[in-house]
Amino acid sequence: MRNKWIGPTRRRTAGRVLAAFSVLPLAITAWTGIPLLTGTAQAAGTFSVRTYGATGNGSTNDAAAFSKAIAAASKAGGGTVLVPAGRYVIGNSIHMMSNVTMDLATGSTMLGTSSGYDPPEPTSFGNYQDFGHSHFHDAMIWGENLTHIGFIGSGTITGNGHFITGTPASGQADKLISLVGINGLTVSGITLENGGHFAMLIDDCTNVVSNDLNIQTASDRDGWNNVNVTNETITNITIASNDDALSFKGDYALGKVLPSGNVTVNGAHLSAKCCNALMFGSETCGNFSNYDFQNITITGAGKDGLGMVSEDGANISNVTYNGVIMSGVAGAIYEKVGTRLRCGGSPAVGSISDIRYENITGTGSGTFSPTLWGQSGHQISDVTFSNVHLAMPGGHAPMSTGVPTDNGDYNPNSIGTRPAFGFYLHNVTGIHFMNSSFEFSKNDGRPAILANTGGNVSV
Repeated sequence: MRNKWIGPTRRRTAGRVLAAFSVLPLAITAWTGIPLLTGTAQAAGTFSVRTYGATGNGSTNDAAAFSKAIAAASKAGGGTVLVPAGRYVIGNSIHMMSNVTMDLATGSTMLGTSSGYDPPEPTSFGNYQDFGHSHFHDAMIWGENLTHIGFIGSGTITGNGHFITGTPASGQADKLISLVGINGLTVSGITLENGGHFAMLIDDCTNVVSNDLNIQTASDRDGWNNVNVTNETITNITIASNDDALSFKGDYALGKVLPSGNVTVNGAHLSAKCCNALMFGSETCGNFSNYDFQNITITGAGKDGLGMVSEDGANISNVTYNGVIMSGVAGAIYEKVGTRLRCGGSPAVGSISDIRYENITGTGSGTFSPTLWGQSGHQISDVTFSNVHLAMPGGHAPMSTGVPTDNGDYNPNSIGTRPAFGFYLHNVTGIHFMNSSFEFSKNDGRPAILANTGGNVSV
């Protein structure tokens, strides 16, 4: 038997229905003046790595030639470092410099090795996040406190199976690109693969532009972690990861709490084997505001398709998801206010508010019922679901409608089986469902929506 619950017909005397509204994302002005030269001939302002000794033969360590080309471009006041077709072994860390764009031509590949990279820099803030987030120098390419840099073209940067997913030993790397304190970053057209812990980690960066980026880390861990990032536009991105695919975080790796926001993602194909496809957190020290996600396709997530947690005191607000298609996800939508508070200073419990889900469809979601989980005195508030249609497998027997156990973790499995097959709401206020439906293919004894310790919920 196939049962279906549809909001407007479930109850003749439904609660007050509020008109959907939208908040226009703030205009994002990003520096786009990086020269986009993709040819193979040496030209004014172009510095070919071949000119500085690179062989591209797949066996010689060409890292020194790359560093020389970058230094020459920087000394000239800026320019494009051209990487012609070839296979370039990069056996040492490359240090980016301001006003330099690396252009990977078609047929070019930068290959990682098992050793030879910079050691992780010392830090006094390593206890606030895991090792990979706390260090930035143990990477194939890294840069700090720079302006106007870029990685463009159609070539590939790969760890080549050598990069580390956990804590690296001396000389090992755990990320392909690691950037801190960058104003004006372009990452477009290239492919990043086999990145170890991260294909790309950026922290405290602003004015970030990405187009047609391809990240393949399904055999490693994370795709792209955006930490403490402001003023960012991402279009037509593809990420297939093992851990989180595209995530937005705010950690304490730099010894300070920083804001994040003014971000637009338009066009994304995401999958995450073990974890979350599109995620806020878990590192969430500074506040997040003004995010607009449009035209997102998610084809797998071992945890949630759309995940959002405030674990370390962040206030997350003004977020819109519009036009999301999900399949093969363990959970479709998950919001949680947690109490980990793993940040410097004395952070208080954070909040989640003013979140909009519009035109969302999901199939194959069954392990975790969609969930909004606030805390006493820190309710999740003002969340609107408009034209949201989710299909779960069902097949669960009736159960107690009491509050399930929470072990305090940030993952969706931290909460026991939800007593609703559709949405489970706990410590919430101002939650509104409009033109939305939740269905199952096998009879389920739980209700479609259940609110414990909530108020002002309407369908």
